[in-house]
Amino acid sequence: MARRKGKMQEEVLEVLRRHDQPQTAYALLAEMRADHPLLAPTTIYRALDALMERGAIHRLESLKAFVIRRHEDQGDACLMAICDECGAVEERLAPRLIDDVSAEAAKSGFAPTRHVIEVHGRCAGCEPGDTAR
Repeated sequence: MARRKGKMQEEVLEVLRRHDQPQTAYALLAEMRADHPLLAPTTIYRALDALMERGAIHRLESLKAFVIRRHEDQGDACLMAICDECGAVEERLAPRLIDDVSAEAAKSGFAPTRHVIEVHGRCAGCEPGDTAR
């Protein structure tokens, strides 16, 4: 059974790799049902949870969607810059930002276990006045 779970995780990763945009669990399910017609949503959610635990993907909380993790060796010390125009997501390493947020939270005795820092706006390619488009 563990082997089957690992295979499903790898298939989910492969689908995420094929897309430039964040994917919801149900979008993944719809695409994967071509090869697995009886695939259930819980199977996708379990695979996504395992991939997040492994540090292979990010969950974009504001979009309820998932993207491949580009900097797997950096823990959760990153900022997700999300373009509201084209949907591009850029993963930025931000260890000092995470340290600052954790230190601020600790002042009141709060012990952070996970950081989710998402910034919405427009990427360089979508910014008005950009002639690269």
